[in-house]
Amino acid sequence: MASEVVEIPITGKIMQVMVKAGDEVMEGDILCMIESMKMENPIMAPVSGTVRDIAVSPGQVAKAGIVLAIIEY
Repeated sequence: MASEVVEIPITGKIMQVMVKAGDEVMEGDILCMIESMKMENPIMAPVSGTVRDIAVSPGQVAKAGIVLAIIEY
């Protein structure tokens, strides 16, 4: 199977993670919410598939470019 590595696009605090490993997602589904500059930003799945791994957790401060999730499709 092919896989897509989803990276955090902006530095911020992870507010909520909506998926876990093994979940099926559709393109555009929200993977997590990140707070940056006092705004909550949804991070969406770029492809449909199965979440293989989630590398962040709520409360974590994440820098732009770190891996958020791996989605197999």
